[in-house]
Amino acid sequence: MKKILFRKQCLARLKYIRSHTHRQKDYVVNRSLYRMIKRDNVRTILLYVPLGIEVNINPLIRRLRQEKRLLYVPFMEGESFSLVKYRLPLQQKQFGIKEPKYSKQYRIKKIDLAIVPIVGTDPTLRRVGFGKGMYDRFFERERKNINKTVFVSRRLCLAHQVVTNHYDIPADMLMTPEKILYRKSSQRI
Repeated sequence: MKKILFRKQCLARLKYIRSHTHRQKDYVVNRSLYRMIKRDNVRTILLYVPLGIEVNINPLIRRLRQEKRLLYVPFMEGESFSLVKYRLPLQQKQFGIKEPKYSKQYRIKKIDLAIVPIVGTDPTLRRVGFGKGMYDRFFERERKNINKTVFVSRRLCLAHQVVTNHYDIPADMLMTPEKILYRKSSQRI
């Protein structure tokens, strides 16, 4: 199966999830993320501002802000993005993505945890996203500065064969409401 067809199928499955179950599914993922963050004493976190079909991590963001953790989100620049500190108010930009209105670019030193939304994945635990390649380009530059990457999705969409490319970003872990998958230590990144 080609990646384009796989992405299309995964997007259709994500859009089909009934809206009344979103909150419940998101709660389960947020709770798992928060427990991991507490357990590992994570301080610096790359997050995302959720779109409609992505896990709504806004409750997690609020809680982490109250705990004074350092939160960063993508700020689109051309075909990639840079990181900016998460601040309110948010402003809607390209592709319907919300970003902090006033924030300075963050010079990456070290990110303890990157939480990345996905559309699907394959046995290599590499990301199939929306097809713009922004996360791929960002991680290509900054992978050495990111300690751990966790993919999140409301529903597991897993190809049975490899559909991703070598440049698609890999995860250390994938969290869905039903399952948590880990990258095997023998898998190359």
